[in-house]
Amino acid sequence: MRPLLCEIRLHHLRENYRFLKDLHGGKLLAVVKADAYGHGAVRCARALDDIADGFAVAMLEEAVLLRENGICKPIVLLEGVFDAAEYAQVERLDLWPVIHHQAQLEAFLAHDWHKPLKVWLKMDSGMHRAGFFPHNYAAAHAALRQSPHVADIVKMSHFACADETDRAMTELQTETFDLACEGLGGESSLANSAAILDYPPARRDWGRAGLALYGISPFGGHDARLKPVMRLSTQVFAERVLQPHEPVGYGATFYTKRSSRIGLIACGYADGYPRRAGTDTPIIVNNTRSRVVGRVSMDMMTVELGNGGVGSEVELFGDSVHVNEIAAAAGTLAYEIVCNIKRAKRVYTE
Repeated sequence: MRPLLCEIRLHHLRENYRFLKDLHGGKLLAVVKADAYGHGAVRCARALDDIADGFAVAMLEEAVLLRENGICKPIVLLEGVFDAAEYAQVERLDLWPVIHHQAQLEAFLAHDWHKPLKVWLKMDSGMHRAGFFPHNYAAAHAALRQSPHVADIVKMSHFACADETDRAMTELQTETFDLACEGLGGESSLANSAAILDYPPARRDWGRAGLALYGISPFGGHDARLKPVMRLSTQVFAERVLQPHEPVGYGATFYTKRSSRIGLIACGYADGYPRRAGTDTPIIVNNTRSRVVGRVSMDMMTVELGNGGVGSEVELFGDSVHVNEIAAAAGTLAYEIVCNIKRAKRVYTE
């Protein structure tokens, strides 16, 4: 069997949730959209079901999957519905829809509801991706408040730059949100992972923990307060000794500078490892830090062996090499890497 292994440490997931909830205060949604950022939505939701205040997904299909697998806690639909007919399933499954534009609002008000439900009303406080403009927000809120089909309204917005050290945009969005919500009352939700970790003014009634829930810092690098949930590992399955100035891999982009032991490992870009993570991308071979050499191939990679050999374990990312390091080497984001891991044998540990 191919030795590529993706370990999902559910105990780390639970510890991260508890830490983030304590830090934020109030209530906290566990965001499990995109198959829990590649970690497995059903297994992650089950692991958190007894401690989470609720879950958040992007779309109806993701919510259906959770409900069909026994998840009974509140589920927020972050993108709301794409068609008015979906509101029937929203009611049947007891979901909390986000409403972020006029057509969704009108469809909600026109639907034949049988019981009131909680609605999340989104404001575009400056990101300009989704939500009601601030000057239209109070009117949308009033329309929902006057409807007998609405039990509660959670006011929400989303930050564009909370993961950046310059807080000017985040402060502006917070001020915009607060001004537009003056006098509206009810609960609110502003903080994503970055704001939970580093921007206390955004900690309101509901937090929304995404990337940090999985032990990954939204600021890059490593945050010792978070425990990585995913660990991707493989083995060296072949090796060769090359003399100085010998090429390695496609395009001959890497040449040895000295006599070198080069290992071949079972992982490539078809498994979700980023193709652009070339020479000098860090890995761990036999508990020792080493590096990738040459280009990543579809099914395999070449690495400097150091004190390793055939059969040695290789940590691609997890505990000693953080996924943000791989993302930096590849010029991408940790989100993209963990969401794309496939063809690995997945093992869940409690």
